[in-house]
Parts: sequence; structure tokens; C-alpha cells
Amino acid sequence: MKDDVSGSRDGRLPLRDVDRDSLHILPLSILPIETPALRHARLIKNVRLRSMVELFVDPASGSGQLDVEDLPHEFKWELNPPHPDLVLLRRLALLSSYDVYSLRISLREHGITVTDVDALKLSEAKNRELTEYMTRFTHPLIVQIYGDEDMDIDSFEGLVALFRDPDVKKALDKLKVMASKLDIGLAEVPKFLEDYGDIFLSLSYYRHCLDEIEPIIGDFLASFRDMRHSWEISHDRNLLKAMALIETTFSHLTTAVSGRFRAFDRSTQDMWNDISAERFREVETLIAGYHTTIGGALCALSVKMHAWHRLFPTRDSGGPARRAEFIMSEIRQGLENIQKIEDTDPPPADPG
Repeated sequence: MKDDVSGSRDGRLPLRDVDRDSLHILPLSILPIETPALRHARLIKNVRLRSMVELFVDPASGSGQLDVEDLPHEFKWELNPPHPDLVLLRRLALLSSYDVYSLRISLREHGITVTDVDALKLSEAKNRELTEYMTRFTHPLIVQIYGDEDMDIDSFEGLVALFRDPDVKKALDKLKVMASKLDIGLAEVPKFLEDYGDIFLSLSYYRHCLDEIEPIIGDFLASFRDMRHSWEISHDRNLLKAMALIETTFSHLTTAVSGRFRAFDRSTQDMWNDISAERFREVETLIAGYHTTIGGALCALSVKMHAWHRLFPTRDSGGPARRAEFIMSEIRQGLENIQKIEDTDPPPADPG
């Protein structure tokens, strides 16, 4: 089954949904890349959390990857001054996540424009997938604005559709109710709705990513307990030390991300107690301020755990020796990058 794609732009390859929705993939087609061959490539995070330029990927031949610093040799670039594409890719290689929400912030900070602003939005398919997550944020808004009326509206899209109602008077009445409740002007309501939907869609996206990998993390750490029963592994001090560090790092990072979600929930609940556009902006700023940290944490955990799960889909897969080899050669590598993610930002203050 082929991935859904958006239309081709500027002779560049169409943007695939899997790339747009990923934590660890950055399609270079959305950036001002000068080298034609690179417009078809992707910047990806590998299992060691290194950023690699993926020139091709094929089920039969695998993934053709280059380190960013190998690009001048590959494309015969002069080193002094460095090629503009090299300068750009060096900056992007330092980012900890390539999800659309982290990218919006990071690209803006670096003054990097995109060829298509819609490229920094989740795909329609992912939006539909996140509907259940979004309900917890759309339902309270509907209740706050309309009370028990119009409860047949069960989605954010349904709420927005009210203001596109062919009955102009009905739409205007609803706009006035919302504007009054939020203490903003009528003209500001559409922008409020757009921002409201986007910030809580980001939170839904990150929650979904965590929900996907938490069971894998649980099985991964449980397999460590099984491995320690192996005589060979129980006498390998270096391996045991690495496993202990991995356990601590993964458990801490997962707990930290979950803690941030709980803090966001408390802040969101406080917002409902006295809803206004100003209170929403405070929550929006809080959540957006942690996009790069949460995105980086989830990207690191996701890349490593999915690589593990592909090789060892069950606790009985592979055997202790093969698991130990993968732990030392791949999982252990890049742990310092995971630790840096948490060091960059303190956890949000407990609003309680």
C-alpha cells in the first residue's frame, strides 16, 4: 500500500504522510535546498540518534545514508566557503526532533524558511487518527461556550463548521456568544479557534506518540530482567553497567514526559475554571514552550524502541547474546544526547 502524498512542488518529490507525521524524518523537499539531488533526500535520526542524509530507501536494497560531513566529497563541493546546503544541514543535524511542532520553533529560530507552509502541519490521516485524543479538549470548549445546547457537535471540525453555517444569523449569534465568553472581538474568534485547535492537536500528537511506545519500553525493560538470568550476561560487567544506565535513562525520560503531560492537564483544567482568551494564551505558551523538549524526548525513545521491536518483537525473540550485542552496538550509543534533552529545560512548575 502506497503512502498518501501531497502534490508535487517546484519539481520536488511529493510530500508523503509518513514523513510529515514522523518524529525522526525531515524531507528536504520542504527546505530551500540548492542541490537538486538532495531535494529528493530526507534527513533522518538513526538508532544511534545521529542525523543522517538518506538518499534513498528501498525494501530490497535498504537505506542509503550519508553523514552530513560526507556531503562535500559526495557532491564535489568546495570546503571554503562551505556550500549553503552544508551550512543548512549542519544546523538541522543538531536538532533533537523533526516533528512538525518542534520544526516550527527550530526553523524560525534559525531563520530557515520552508517551501510550503502546509508541510509543517500533520496530514489529514493523522488528524483523523487523533480525533479521540482531541475530544478531551474540544468537548470542554463546546460545553463552556454553549452549555448543554448543540451537544450533537462532537468534534472540533463541527464547532468550526457552525461559523460557516449558511444561516448567517445563527452563525453570527454563535460568534457573539463565543466572543463574549472569551472577552475578545468578533473578528478574533476564527483566529482563536485556529490556535486552540492547533495547540491541543500538538498535545494530542505527542500523547499518541508516547502511548505507542510505552508498551514497547515496558517489554524492553522487562527483557533486561530476563537477560540477567543468563550466566554469560550476569558476568559481563560492562554490559550490566550499560543496561543499568539505559534503564535509568529511559525510565527517567518516560516519567519526565508523563509528568509534563500531567502539568499541562492541570493548567488546562485551571483554564476551564475561568475561560478567557488570555488564559488560553497562557496555556498555549506553556505547551509550545516544551515542544522541542517533548519532541526530542519522544523522538529518541521512538527511534530506539522501534528499532528494538523490529528485531525482537517478543520477549523470546533473538536470545540473550544477540540482544546484548544490539544493546551495546546501537541502544547504548547516543544516550548522552537523550540526557542532554532533559538538561536543556527544567520541568514545568506545578500549578497546584
